Amino acid sequence: MQNFTFDIPTVIHFGKGQIEKLGGEIAARAHRVLVLYGGGSVRRNGVYDAAIRQLQAHSIAWVDLPGVEPNPRIATAREGIRLCREEKLDGVLALGGGSVIDCAKCVAAGALYDGDPWDFSAKKAVPEQALPLFTVLTMAATGSEMDSIAVMSNPETCEKESFSAPCCYPAVSILDPTYTYSLPAFQTAAGTADIMSHTFENYFSPVETSYLADSLAEAILRACVRYGAQAVKTPDSYEARANLMWCASWAINGFLNMGKPVGWSVHRMEHELSAFYDVTHGVGLAILTPNWMRYVLSEGTEHRFARYGVEVWGLDRSLPQRELAEAAIEKTRAFFSSIGLPATLGELGIGPKHFEEMARKARTANFDRTFVPLSVEDIVNIYRLSL
Repeated sequence: MQNFTFDIPTVIHFGKGQIEKLGGEIAARAHRVLVLYGGGSVRRNGVYDAAIRQLQAHSIAWVDLPGVEPNPRIATAREGIRLCREEKLDGVLALGGGSVIDCAKCVAAGALYDGDPWDFSAKKAVPEQALPLFTVLTMAATGSEMDSIAVMSNPETCEKESFSAPCCYPAVSILDPTYTYSLPAFQTAAGTADIMSHTFENYFSPVETSYLADSLAEAILRACVRYGAQAVKTPDSYEARANLMWCASWAINGFLNMGKPVGWSVHRMEHELSAFYDVTHGVGLAILTPNWMRYVLSEGTEHRFARYGVEVWGLDRSLPQRELAEAAIEKTRAFFSSIGLPATLGELGIGPKHFEEMARKARTANFDRTFVPLSVEDIVNIYRLSL
């Protein structure tokens, strides 16, 4: 294991009814907040009203910013920053899933930055300070409620890029599994794929001596297989929703990659899909992941996939390693299909037209340090395998 520092400053209030703690937590840190949310589901399912009651009960003023996109756009963040400055707001409250929370992080940091907020994603600047951020989670997927990462899209340049800074950790996150009951089955499935992909990115690493983190990764993957399918079939299963929600937070809060390099290669490839075609993130990951696995499978990597097959899918460890590895990859592909996710880019109407450009944009120096180093040509080949 490599050296590391682990610090998560986010307060988590987990469970049914925990939104009752939101007002007091905000009042201790802010007096006027921007409330961000997406297409209106939080108004229909009662989350918005519950949050506003908390603000009213603690004499906290607010300004709404609805309409945050599924792949949040930098223009929306710029509008949020404008509102924070004009209305003299001193906090940001996100009601929704990862897209809303990511946009809120950009707003919170951008409100205290003199330049354009796209500078963060373009790697021209790193946020040094941010308004306190509060979240009420409504979808288990990105883990943004417990990490410092935000992913923003710029349709004008066909870019989707991430940024991260310690000041972007939420101060407080409310995780009530009942708030995910109303999610459509397709979004539940896409969220499950996203959680699993975060876990895969950390699990498949050149460093394989982090036994504790790897064992937790395997437990998260087993839980996703068990409870992802259950939540799709039985949306109001508290057990399924609670386990998925907690898996989402721990898949990407930093613990799984402590002491090891992680390249986030499949995520980089999927970000280009989303940038060019506005694909739902979890859907793109579900399509690319099994094909990435197949592409990097070799004599040098089959032992890792074999362990994954035994520990996650319960395959017979006495079988030859290559057989175990290939079976594990096919189990992964079949699982995503079983919960209703497409298996190919062709099903989304995506062809090879932009693959070369997407691959060039996707590849960074991290691709030299990932589980299996990948060139631009390799990335193109994985896109083609996914057609």
